[in-house]
Amino acid sequence: MEEDKTKNSDIQPEDIQRQEKDLNPHSENITRRIKSLYFKTRENKKLYKTLQISSVTLLSVLSLLFVFSFMLYIVPGVQELTSGGKTKFTADPELKKNPDYKKLTNLLAKDIQRLAKKYTSYTPGQSYIIINTTDNRFYLYRNKKLIREGFCSSGSYTMLKTEGEKKWIFRTPKGKYWIQGKITSPVWRRPDWAFVEEGLPIPSKDDPSRWEYGVLGDYALSIGEGYLIHGTLYKRFLGMPVTHGCVRLNDEDLEAIYNTLIIGSKVYIF
Repeated sequence: MEEDKTKNSDIQPEDIQRQEKDLNPHSENITRRIKSLYFKTRENKKLYKTLQISSVTLLSVLSLLFVFSFMLYIVPGVQELTSGGKTKFTADPELKKNPDYKKLTNLLAKDIQRLAKKYTSYTPGQSYIIINTTDNRFYLYRNKKLIREGFCSSGSYTMLKTEGEKKWIFRTPKGKYWIQGKITSPVWRRPDWAFVEEGLPIPSKDDPSRWEYGVLGDYALSIGEGYLIHGTLYKRFLGMPVTHGCVRLNDEDLEAIYNTLIIGSKVYIF
């Protein structure tokens, strides 16, 4: 035991430091490099000033973000927790007696009534259809309930010109329309643009080449101005704006719409 104590007492502090340095050579190298980099940066006044400004700017931005987040999220969250998550409404008796307050509430009540009547006029009790030409989708309603929806095709918005001044823009009209006629096994009477599009001469109005069978499907519904809701042979294009202005549907949807809508049913196109 005495020999062990003697051996331990022979160890000097310098030996301990030397051993620690031998154990951590990488730490000393890293510390030395950091100090060297710091002093070099201090010597380069321009770089040092730039780093100072960048640090201050970064701290300022972080502080602003913290304050903004605190006001936007933390404060309302704390308020909601302290209030039990319920919004409280109070009615000030003095406010109700104020003439300006009464006038404002009366105007608001009238506006609500006016908008309610307008909404009712646009949503009739009878069946109606809404056609969205942007997404090329239709929505069929009966008793103000959606009973069917699906894809359709609307106008391509392309323009066709002849060598003269005549031109056609193939677009589906937008607005409030109504069913003016219902046809089974419709026959298409080809207009002038159909011949111009194919590079053919325009025939007379009663020429047999104007009549084409089996291209409009089993049903067609007229909304006026020559526009129809009808079927198509090109079902792969449903959902795309590819028509010359009419609205195309697949066979099943067309049959459901034909059987649901009556003469006078509203057609809303937007």
